[in-house]
Amino acid sequence: MNRLINQSRALPAPEPAMTVAYTPICLEMPGRQPLELRLTAPAVGDALPIVILSHGYGPSNYIPSKDGYAPLVQFWAERGIAVIQPTHASSRVGGLNPDLPEGPFFWRERVAEMRAILDQLAEIERQAPAVAGRLDHERIAVAGHSFGGHTCSLLLGGRLQGENFSDPRIRAGMLLATPGRGGADLMPDYATRFSFFDVDFSGIELPTLVVCGAEDNPHFTPRGPEWHADAFYDAPGADALLTINGVGHGLGGVAGLDARETEAEDPEALETTRRLTLAWLRSMFSIEQDAWAKSQTALRANAASIAKITVKEN
Repeated sequence: MNRLINQSRALPAPEPAMTVAYTPICLEMPGRQPLELRLTAPAVGDALPIVILSHGYGPSNYIPSKDGYAPLVQFWAERGIAVIQPTHASSRVGGLNPDLPEGPFFWRERVAEMRAILDQLAEIERQAPAVAGRLDHERIAVAGHSFGGHTCSLLLGGRLQGENFSDPRIRAGMLLATPGRGGADLMPDYATRFSFFDVDFSGIELPTLVVCGAEDNPHFTPRGPEWHADAFYDAPGADALLTINGVGHGLGGVAGLDARETEAEDPEALETTRRLTLAWLRSMFSIEQDAWAKSQTALRANAASIAKITVKEN
C-alpha cells in the first residue's frame, strides 16, 4: 500500500507479483568494451513481452545507466513485462570515453547498442537462467526517457539527415520527455551543437505513446513544454499523447527517487505515469486488450486534474 498516493489509485493496475533481476549481463560488441545490461522480469509466466528501456543523459553519475529508472522498471516488471536496460555509451559510470570523436553523446553508438540487444536475445537468456525460454521475441517495444527517447525515435522509424535507423523486430515504442524538432526550432548555438536533434518523426508508423510533463520547459529552444510533444503531431504512428500535469522532465520521478533528474518528486504524478504507461503497454502487447480504454475512462472520472490523454482521430 502506497500511502503517498490518492487520486491515482483509481487508475486500474494489476497487483504486483514477484520479479527476478540479473545484472550485469554482458554482451560483446566489436571494437569496444562489452555492453552491460540489467534484466528485470516476472518470476513466473511464459511468453513475456519485452521492453528495452533507453536511459537519458541526466546529471547524476549512476541513474543514466542500467542501475537507474527503478520506479518505472520495477512497476512494469511486477505486472508482466520483461524490461532490459542497457548502460549506454553516453553513461558517465559505464560508458565510453567522452573524449572519443562521437562523444560525449554517442547517439549512433546508442542505436547500435539497442540493435546488439535485439541481435543477442538468446545470449541474454543464456546469462539469465530463470528467464531462459520465457521471453517472447515477437513482442518487443522500445521505451526511452529524454535522450533515450531520441534513441528510440530513430529505431521506430525517425529519419536523421535522410538516414533510416528503423528495426523490423520492434513492434511499438514509448517516448517519454523526448526532444522535439531540431534545426530552426532550436536556439542557434544548440542547433549547431545538437544537429542530431533534427529528427524527422514522419517516418514513425509503429504504435507509439508520447509522454510529456506539462511544466517541462526545455532550454534548447525558445518554445515551451509543447516542444516535447512534437513526435505526437509529426509521427503517423503516434496515436496518443499523455501529458502529466504539475511536473517537468522527470515526470514525477521515473528516473529515480530523491535524484537530481527528478526536479519535482511527485508521488501522485509518478504513480499516474506508471499506471497509464503500463495500461498502454498491456493493451499494445495484447495482455489485456481493453486496459488502455479502461484507464482513459478512469482518468477522466477520477483523476483528471493529474493528467490528460489526447488521442488522434482516425
